[in-house]
Amino acid sequence: MRMIDAATLKAWIGDGRELAILDAREDGEFGRSHLFWANPCALSRAELRARTILPRRGVRICCVDGGEGGLAGALAAKLEAMGCTDLAVLDGGTKAWEAAGYVLFSGVNVPSKAFGEWVEHQYHTPSVDPGELRAMMEAGQDMVVLDSRPMDEFHRMSIPGAIDVPGGELVYRIGDMVPSPDTTIVVNCAGRTRSIMGAESLRSAGVPNKVVALRNGTMGWELAGFACDRGKSASFPRGTPASLATALARATAFADRWG
Repeated sequence: MRMIDAATLKAWIGDGRELAILDAREDGEFGRSHLFWANPCALSRAELRARTILPRRGVRICCVDGGEGGLAGALAAKLEAMGCTDLAVLDGGTKAWEAAGYVLFSGVNVPSKAFGEWVEHQYHTPSVDPGELRAMMEAGQDMVVLDSRPMDEFHRMSIPGAIDVPGGELVYRIGDMVPSPDTTIVVNCAGRTRSIMGAESLRSAGVPNKVVALRNGTMGWELAGFACDRGKSASFPRGTPASLATALARATAFADRWG
């Protein structure tokens, strides 16, 4: 098995070519400390997970573990048996990466969360905290709370009165769901990222309403001492929206603006 050092992997990440970095450890270990661009591919579930995240077997792959030895090599061997052809192992794993002066990250979905933070900083996405939202509700303000998560997450816990509209549906459905430009739109998720991305997608599409993200989502709502609903299933109307032409025009204008 080809072994590479941390400097080589660092160069691969920046060379513009396709690269899959797969971490062979279990999810808990991965979440404590991993490379920014790594995907969790635990050895115990590699046959299933790898088929999902490696649609092309010829992609360049580097397998990583925590430096304890053996896991990354065993994952590479499994991938080779599955037909992967361009395999390498990071010698010394994440310990060697850190020793070379490179950064490790904790948590999960780190690249997408980092992107959400960049979007908020770059575009100054407005937000409200749970106390502000509660005051808006109690004042009877013309507003709607749209939850940008899939229904299974919404069903588990949701902001009272919210409607489930997963992020990919927001620009498509918003014309039917919020016909008045005077209605304030609050987008929430469980934490931060999908609230920010949902709100900013509407703002970038040119929706004329005031659009804000709920800071820290359902988690922040409960930490503020407010109760979430559970078992709710309020969702967007199915079928093609009557405002399809407006959604298409907004999407086209966005695409033209950004190339």
